[in-house]
Amino acid sequence: MKRIIYCIFLLCLVPTISWAQESDEDEEYQTEFLYGINFNTNGGLIGGLVLRYSTVIDSKMKQTFGLEIVNVKHPKEIRSQSATNGNTYIYGKSNYLFALRPQYGRELLLFRKAPEEGVRISAIGAIGPSFGIVKPYFIALDDGFGNVTIEQFDPGNIRHSQQNILGSAAFTRLTGTKIAMGIHAKAGLSFEIGGFRSSATGFEVGALVEAYTKKVIIVPLAENRSVFTSMYLNIFFKSKR
Repeated sequence: MKRIIYCIFLLCLVPTISWAQESDEDEEYQTEFLYGINFNTNGGLIGGLVLRYSTVIDSKMKQTFGLEIVNVKHPKEIRSQSATNGNTYIYGKSNYLFALRPQYGRELLLFRKAPEEGVRISAIGAIGPSFGIVKPYFIALDDGFGNVTIEQFDPGNIRHSQQNILGSAAFTRLTGTKIAMGIHAKAGLSFEIGGFRSSATGFEVGALVEAYTKKVIIVPLAENRSVFTSMYLNIFFKSKR
């Protein structure tokens, strides 16, 4: 993940940045709406979704209202395969953790870009509450009599050994889901690449820290935490009005 962020950062240096040229492009628009995909060091292949609404304060500053919906994984999660039917599951996993992060922040313009070309660079900062959705991870089990039972993984249950697991159960089961309360803060750099005058694409890289009021048990037999840190990459599309 860190290598990906580093490579993208280098690529952003290739386009010509309008360091000295002042443009009134931003003054034409008072609001922005951004949506994109999140990648982070705790989220696996795709971390989640990002939404953000921004309004202009002055020529250099915007206030932002955002929402992130992100899957938080434990570093000890290892996907296994059932010897009985070949279905996959994560042995040892007891809960999912999905983080809903409403946030308020500021965006400070560092470098402008010429209209429809170049790269616009901004510093991003945001803070807000975290609502951790702790959803049980269910597995399908062979009860030894030709029946299949669905249960949350429990390391203390001798029936939950790998030879009895047939795979992970349907994700739609919500029984036992709980909410963990917390807070988060993030800081990063946003690189907006030239597009149409009323829209643009780009990416944002940065770091995030998130703290819950108690430990969130994802993999019971491993070390679990109440504080999570991560590097992130957001790839986004932005519309302006």
